[in-house]
Amino acid sequence: MQESKQPFGRIVLDYLILLGIACVMALNYQIFILSNAFAPSGLNGIATMLQYVFHFSVGYFSLIVNVPLAIACAIFVDKRFALRTLIFSLTFSLLLLMFQTRVDISRFIYHTDDGKSTLLAPVVSGAINGFIYGTTFRHGASTGGTDFIAAFVHKRHPAYSMSHVIFALNSAVALASYFIYDYNVEPVALCIIYSLITTTVSDRMLAGGKQAVKVEMITSHPDEVTEAVIRELHHSTTIMHVQGGYSHQGKTMLTCIINKHQITRMEEILRAFPDTFACVSMVSETMGNFKRIRR
Repeated sequence: MQESKQPFGRIVLDYLILLGIACVMALNYQIFILSNAFAPSGLNGIATMLQYVFHFSVGYFSLIVNVPLAIACAIFVDKRFALRTLIFSLTFSLLLLMFQTRVDISRFIYHTDDGKSTLLAPVVSGAINGFIYGTTFRHGASTGGTDFIAAFVHKRHPAYSMSHVIFALNSAVALASYFIYDYNVEPVALCIIYSLITTTVSDRMLAGGKQAVKVEMITSHPDEVTEAVIRELHHSTTIMHVQGGYSHQGKTMLTCIINKHQITRMEEILRAFPDTFACVSMVSETMGNFKRIRR
């Protein structure tokens, strides 16, 4: 989808959100990650270890890696995705460099070497970055790095799963952190914890907003149930005529897709029709016209 096909207000809002969460990510790295002895997943994990050993800022590494990747992605894959990801990456890099050189936020930095919990840094930073990853994808962008590589691979080989490549990269980062951080097993465990939390939070965000509930109802009161669903839940039903396998009597099956939080209200509706049987299942994603009926 090209930018011109979206409303101007939506485009502006998307870019403002990307700028905002890029600032959050820069703060997250400066406060919870870079000052503690562990590396996050992906290319930024490599950048974190380079900063630890050579004092070469993650901000500079992000610029060096993501700018050429964004240009190549714009040429060969998708201009809109590349531009939005580039804007995010530039904002993250510049803000991180600013926090490291010009803006003093040392009072907020969480240090684990002064007796504080070593688990808190990867847990909190992983949860925050998981939220950031999910938000960027929802607004047509990403955080750069391995996401650019994934876009290239998917363009050339749509059936190929990037999960193996990402898993291999994250495993390499976790293994390398053992040698980088003074031959200590703890950074390896912290990297794994960070990766698991980040993936879990981002996956929940991406799936949670699209999931719904499908209710299939066998009833003798199709009109009454449908009217109650429309009136109470502002969704409608699909009506199908079916036949029982045992009694061979004709019945009506209603199929309705509702939001997850509406399942309790659906149960209340069905209690008014004791002879109605319902089967409930999760729908992983809804596409097309899934709107509330306005009465």
